[in-house]
Amino acid sequence: MAIFLKRVLNICYTFWFGMLCFNQINSIRIPLILLFRNIFSLTFFCLLVCLGEVKAQDTTLEPVNPPTPDSVKVNNIFIIGNEKTQKSIILRELDFTTGFYYDWETFMGILKADQIKIYNLRLFTEVEVTPLFTGDDEVEILISVKERWYVLPSVIFQLADRNFSEWWTNQGRDWSRVNYGLKINHGNVGGRNEKLRFSGQLGFTKGLDILYSKPYIDKKQNHGLAIQLTYADQKTIAIKSVDNRQVFYTNETEDVLRKNFSTALRYTYRRTFYNYHFLTLGFNKTWVSPDVLIENPDYFQHEGNNLRYAYLQYSFRHDRRDNVAYATQGELLQLTATKYGIIYTDELDEVEVNIVANKYFPIGEKFHFATGLTGVWFLSPQQPYTLVRGIGYAPNFIRGYELNVIEGQQLYVHKNSFRYKFLDLSFDISRLIPMDQFNTVPFKMYLSGNFDHGTVTDRNQLPENARLTNKYLFGYGGGIDIVGIYDLVLRFEYSINNQGEGNLFFNFRAPF
Repeated sequence: MAIFLKRVLNICYTFWFGMLCFNQINSIRIPLILLFRNIFSLTFFCLLVCLGEVKAQDTTLEPVNPPTPDSVKVNNIFIIGNEKTQKSIILRELDFTTGFYYDWETFMGILKADQIKIYNLRLFTEVEVTPLFTGDDEVEILISVKERWYVLPSVIFQLADRNFSEWWTNQGRDWSRVNYGLKINHGNVGGRNEKLRFSGQLGFTKGLDILYSKPYIDKKQNHGLAIQLTYADQKTIAIKSVDNRQVFYTNETEDVLRKNFSTALRYTYRRTFYNYHFLTLGFNKTWVSPDVLIENPDYFQHEGNNLRYAYLQYSFRHDRRDNVAYATQGELLQLTATKYGIIYTDELDEVEVNIVANKYFPIGEKFHFATGLTGVWFLSPQQPYTLVRGIGYAPNFIRGYELNVIEGQQLYVHKNSFRYKFLDLSFDISRLIPMDQFNTVPFKMYLSGNFDHGTVTDRNQLPENARLTNKYLFGYGGGIDIVGIYDLVLRFEYSINNQGEGNLFFNFRAPF
């Protein structure tokens, strides 16, 4: 048919060309030429229509997308890529099961949420959850994961100070204030999402830390346990603050000034996907040199150079963030109450209450807004200096005040960031590193505009710190946030506080 139409078109074109030549030779009048031109145009149009009809009818080899069903039933769940991680750890995060019908729109929302939950286990670098149709209203689910490298021996080389700016500016880039050692992290012992951490540290602070956590100890995967042992000693310690800066002390003979031993047993309960309960029973013992008490008699606020206490802590956490390392959507709510002094109450008898409430709002594909409120309350008017709280101690800070510590018994901090993602790349370096756990390097960059504000209440009205305590504080500025491989976060910010002080600050984690 197509060949026949092509020949007809060629005949018409030849006839039209011949008539033009005849017109030039024999001087035929223009109306006759217009007549043939109209005939040709009509013929050409009809042929195009015919060709279009022929093409439209030839659709036997085109793919056909089935209509979206109102509901679907899940027949099977397949998981690939989990070479070490047990299947039950992944299935624990799923909000659907086989053999049931789900509304299609609701089901797609469930799949998206489950993909985020699996990624937030921090066991995988990539997670994809895909429905595969096996019938008009039946699907099978394919979960594809790419595992991280779980055993990470690493060299400890970190600053002993509160943050990089404190070390760079207040401590004059003193390299003696560096900790070094060896750390071994196993992030997935036995493929059951169990964590094992061991670190031995020398340098400014000598220490030993051992942590083992098992998220589930029962078949229903609701209950978990963790245990931790920590020891540290220091020859230089902060003994107080003056003019909202830490004052450090080292005696003439450079003896050890403080030794601390602590141990804790933590029970976890997770019945639903996003709500966690933690109950911790711990014991702490701190010894300080008599020289410390000479410099600051209120360091322990009781006679003697030992502070011993057992404590009981309850914490509730609701966590629906899309990425626990750098969230752009979701919310986090955490409430914590701690009773210090279950035994040895003559040395310490205190109650501390904490609240953290963060919300992350996506605004289109590129923008999001993050806001977070933190509150800390001590019931007593004074605390041992080892329990001191305030703005400037992680994670409580106001941008622009990174060089300061504002200490007290109550604090309120409200942090805000408006961010724009202007770069989102992924680099394949498999030719350089032929290991699945490292051969893809994600790289994201955000521009941020920030505004933080808050206050610290010091019931003791210490005159040496009156410049910033019991006052409304705020800071603002802009920065660049970088999110890389294994959720590594780097932040470069320039901030100005309401004292008129501005500086460039560098940090290694998300602000909240």
